[in-house]
Amino acid sequence: MSQVDDDSTRSRVLDLIAEKGPVSAAQLAKVLNLTPAAVRRHLTALEQSGEIEVHNPAVSGKRRRGRPARFYVATAQAHTSFGEGYSELANRALSYLSQVGGDKAIDSFAASRGRDLERRYMPVVEAAGKDPADRARALADALTLDGYAATVRAVGDGTYAVQLCQGHCPVRDVAGHFQALCDAETRTFARLLGVPVQRLATLAGGEHVCTTHVPIAMPTLRKRAVRAADQRSRKPQRMEGNR
Repeated sequence: MSQVDDDSTRSRVLDLIAEKGPVSAAQLAKVLNLTPAAVRRHLTALEQSGEIEVHNPAVSGKRRRGRPARFYVATAQAHTSFGEGYSELANRALSYLSQVGGDKAIDSFAASRGRDLERRYMPVVEAAGKDPADRARALADALTLDGYAATVRAVGDGTYAVQLCQGHCPVRDVAGHFQALCDAETRTFARLLGVPVQRLATLAGGEHVCTTHVPIAMPTLRKRAVRAADQRSRKPQRMEGNR
C-alpha cells in the first residue's frame, strides 16, 4: 500500500471515529472492510498523534471475563485539524460584537444563525414526513453533508426517543466561548423536528459528541394508573368551610 493510500485510509478511520464514536476496533474493521490488524495499526498512529483517545464509559451490570474492548473517540485536537482555522478570527469578531452590543447582540446573532439553519434544512426535513424519527434522520443526513458527522441513535428500543448525535461541529471552538450558539441551534432543531428536544452534551462543552434527545412518542400509561387518575378526577372536591 502506498503512503497516499495509507494516509487516506487513516483519514477514513478518523472520520468514522468522529462520526460513530465511541467505536471499537472490531466495529471499524467491519465497516471499513479492513483486517483487525490493519485497523489497530491506524488506531495506534492516531493515538500517538493525539487525534483519538480511549473512551471509558460507566459500566453497569456484571463485568464480563477477559480483556474489555477499547472504544475510541476523536479528541479536541482532531476536531481542530478538521479545518477550523477560522476560529480565532470568529472569536475576535464575536468578542468585539459583545463589547459593542452586549449579550443581546450575541443572542441576536445566534438567533439569526439559527434561522439560517432552519431555512437551509427545512425542505429536506419536511420531505421526510411527519414522524419525528424520520425527520431526525433526514436532518442528520443534511448536517453530515455540511460537515457535522451526524447520526441518529435509538434510545433503548427506539420506541419513545432517539438521539441526534454530531461527531463534529464546525463552530465548536467559537461555541465554547459563546454558548448562545448552541442554545440557538437546539431551538432550531426543535422547530425543525416539531418536538421539544433537549441538548444533553456538546463538543463545545468538552464532550466527545453533541447529543440531542428527541422524543418520538409518549409512553402509554398502564390501565391501572389511568383508572386511578380517572377516579381522582371524578371524586367530588370538599368545599372550604363545609363539615
